[in-house]
Amino acid sequence: MAGELPVAVLEAAAAAARAHARAEAGTDGTGVWRDAAAAAIDVAEAFLGVRLIARDLEERVAGGSGWRMLGGLPVEAITEAVGPDGALAPGEWVADVDAEGRGWVCVGRGVATVAYRAGLAASWDGLPAGVRQGVAVLAAHLLAERGGMAPPAAVAALWRPHRRLRLTEARSTGARSTAALSTGARA
Repeated sequence: MAGELPVAVLEAAAAAARAHARAEAGTDGTGVWRDAAAAAIDVAEAFLGVRLIARDLEERVAGGSGWRMLGGLPVEAITEAVGPDGALAPGEWVADVDAEGRGWVCVGRGVATVAYRAGLAASWDGLPAGVRQGVAVLAAHLLAERGGMAPPAAVAALWRPHRRLRLTEARSTGARSTAALSTGARA
């Protein structure tokens, strides 16, 4: 499911971490800072419950089991569903994105790979300032402490206002869900 982060995003996050640590560009190698930034972004995405940067994702969905929520949040668009024999026809699957950015897919039968785009912002600069700062602080911490100490509490404080919690992962699979394929309505 994981789509790759653009190099420009990793470089911008690494530059922010270097600036936070007051390290000069190139002092510890750009690759090391980029790796720390990538790790910090991974932690931020897990903590926040969203993909920070919009990217294309794929997820396998089993058919005949009602509506399934896609894992990447927030979903911008659900583009296609592909089964073993190629793209599914419109009557064989239904998709919806709700007001909270959750993507929902209902596949008639079989297994399909659903392609979609999800992310909070299109670029590093589009992220909320607190999220960017938390990533920079954590990346700098990862390099300074080399895993020896717990992350600064400030990181969680910066991210907490942007956190999404999931209370459920699947919708009811009652009789209304099955009718959704023919009507396009979500149960």
